[in-house]
Amino acid sequence: MTGDAATAGGGGPWLLGVRHHGPGSARAVRAALEAARPRVVLIEGPPEADPLIPLAADADMRPPVALLAHAVDEPGRPAFWPLAAFSPEWVALRWALEHEVPVHFIDLPAAHTLAWERATTATTATTGPRGDAGDAAAGRAAGQDTQEQPASADVRVDPLAVLADTAGYDDPERWWEDAVEHRGADGDDAFAPFAALEEAMTTLREAYGGGPDRDLVREAHMRLRLRAARRETGDDVAVVCGAWHVPALRRPSAVAADRALLKGLPKVRADLTWVPWTHRRLARTGGYGAGVDAPGWYGHLFAAPDRPVERWLTRVAGLLREEDRIVSPAHVIEAVRLADTLAALRGRPLPGLRETTDAARAVMCDGSDVPLALVHDRLVVGEDLGEVPRAAPAVPLQRDLDRLQRRLRLRPEAADRELELDLRKDTDAERSRLLHRLRLLGVDWGEPAASRVGTGTFRETWRLRWQPELSVRVAEAGVWGTTVIAAATGKAEADATAAQVLAEVTALAEHCLLAGLTDALPAVMRALADRAALEADVGRLTQALPALVRSLRYGDVRGTDTGALAEVAVGLADRVFVGLPPACAALAPDAADGMRRRMDAVHGAVGLLADATDAPAGRAARPGDGLRPRWQAVLRVLSTRDAVPGQVRGRAARLLLDDGLMEQDEAARLMGLALSPGTPPQDAAAWIEGFVGGGGSGMLLVHDERLLALVDGWLTGVPAQAFTDVLPLLRRTFAAYAPGVRRTLGELARRGPERRPGTVRAVRAGLPGFAAGLDDGRADAVVPVARLLLGLDGAVHGDRDGRDTGLVGVGT
Repeated sequence: MTGDAATAGGGGPWLLGVRHHGPGSARAVRAALEAARPRVVLIEGPPEADPLIPLAADADMRPPVALLAHAVDEPGRPAFWPLAAFSPEWVALRWALEHEVPVHFIDLPAAHTLAWERATTATTATTGPRGDAGDAAAGRAAGQDTQEQPASADVRVDPLAVLADTAGYDDPERWWEDAVEHRGADGDDAFAPFAALEEAMTTLREAYGGGPDRDLVREAHMRLRLRAARRETGDDVAVVCGAWHVPALRRPSAVAADRALLKGLPKVRADLTWVPWTHRRLARTGGYGAGVDAPGWYGHLFAAPDRPVERWLTRVAGLLREEDRIVSPAHVIEAVRLADTLAALRGRPLPGLRETTDAARAVMCDGSDVPLALVHDRLVVGEDLGEVPRAAPAVPLQRDLDRLQRRLRLRPEAADRELELDLRKDTDAERSRLLHRLRLLGVDWGEPAASRVGTGTFRETWRLRWQPELSVRVAEAGVWGTTVIAAATGKAEADATAAQVLAEVTALAEHCLLAGLTDALPAVMRALADRAALEADVGRLTQALPALVRSLRYGDVRGTDTGALAEVAVGLADRVFVGLPPACAALAPDAADGMRRRMDAVHGAVGLLADATDAPAGRAARPGDGLRPRWQAVLRVLSTRDAVPGQVRGRAARLLLDDGLMEQDEAARLMGLALSPGTPPQDAAAWIEGFVGGGGSGMLLVHDERLLALVDGWLTGVPAQAFTDVLPLLRRTFAAYAPGVRRTLGELARRGPERRPGTVRAVRAGLPGFAAGLDDGRADAVVPVARLLLGLDGAVHGDRDGRDTGLVGVGT
């Protein structure tokens, strides 16, 4: 059939060249199919997906979706064929199913595509015919396929850029909008746009060649499938494919020549299924995206029955109002007028995305790009997440995950959302275990986040966001088991065996307890005992101990037996106590800073471990009893040993002071020694960093005038030539303080020792808020609040010491 015949709408075959994910092409395909009424529809896509086509008519199938193909023996190297509601291929698929017309995919089989990628790993691996970076812009321009290709004598050209430049446009997207998306109907000729595109692609291929070798192979396969369809039904066939391929399908070619191109291609066994997709992934030009800059906008253009600009700006106004911005109908009217004016000034037939964006910025966003970024994220790109029916093929692990998601009411969503869990509730505890098991399997659907409700061990906060590639991760994890719990258990046991570092095993033990993998704990505990016995590096022991103690804590919250874990933890703690002082000698500054941080973690871990193992009255002593005194003895050694770096000595003194085991006079004496004139300035600054470093440490200086005076006096006496050397340490120390603490310290330094609050001179000076004794009235004012916080509703308001109020241990 000639191009003229196609334009006239005569007999087939009808070669409908499209731009992938182009709403204008989708509308044109629908109109052409209605006009032609073919007996068979052929679509660019993997032929192995033909059995999956009927699922597209399922009521539970909602785009965006994608065909997923992966090698049976290597699910981690997938290929995707994304389809949105405005994709021409999806429109053709749905039309054929609605009209009960046979429909088939005719592209190169996925078995060859996946094998080709495996064989050409030296080049950037593809992620599917419409799914990778590099040539995304060129591919979606006129239906070329966006995948990296092996070297070829022909160079792929960006057809859209060439056509736009020929028409005098500097922006290919803007030319496409004007030429296609904003084009009205061409009378009664539904085939005119396809004839025009075919003529343009023919000219471009003559000028620039047919593209990489792989394109030629794929086109040979498509020609063979087209010939087979014509033999069965005659010429009454419609083909929906990328416009770049239409001249190659139109060109006569010998069957033998096409078969010769396909001979000897590598092949693997492949599985295919439908998976949900997102607009956000369509907008990505790399990874699994398709390079569509504005899928939300394109979806709007395709779905809007009329007045697309007015409807779009109304949606923008609705979104901004939801975010508590003042946007009225008058704003919408003015924005529409401005968009029309901008289109006229720029010589465009209708306002496009650029004009509507400029109008929204000026009228609705007061010229700010901040609310406009929200519009871009929520509307221009969009948060649509597709759905596939349960009947779609899936690995057993995916089916088990679907079942758990339904039972626990955890619906996958493309948008970020926070999930607050109370582990005392059965459903929330199961949700927590599921999310932790998935993280262990590498399916990062949820990420732990800081809780805004509380910080207790009974609460967890998760940030959830489902992404399409997680379906691939689930398929990969299927090698470990057919259910989530079985797969997580198998993966944990394998990781425990393969772990080479003690910290890896302790982290794994913590993860197993969080995930409730009791069957995996024996293997993990054996690996933990083996690695702990062989580990001689004290630094690694200090890294491993906190994670192990956290495991005890989480196990207690979840009702898990952690007796064996506690014994290993106590053994690690004893080895840390013995080895830490020698390990801290003569450390370099960076190593000393790391050791200081690990000391903080060990200090907290020892407190938790002691709480879990100290003997109550009437119980026989256990190996873990008395951990606190042994650790405190280590801290005393570290605080006074000259060979230990200043950061470690200062931190040891601070920990003892916080625990009430060191008097303030002793702390002041140690600081005075550390800041004496004979101490090098850098060593003195390191001691200060260790003693008062950390986010909450600044309050110590605010409330202890002696320590502040020592730091102040030392700092003012640092020689000028040494000041620049100690300044980075001091800046790092004080930068960790809260702004209010830094401001208070600055005010105290400005006042000088004569008028600092709390000093006798300050009291005598009559500074507001300071007196020689307590203000009983102000102290009593906090008692009602404390009672509410502690839930002591029945307590009697009384003396400040709490004897009549029930506020035992609450000082006011």
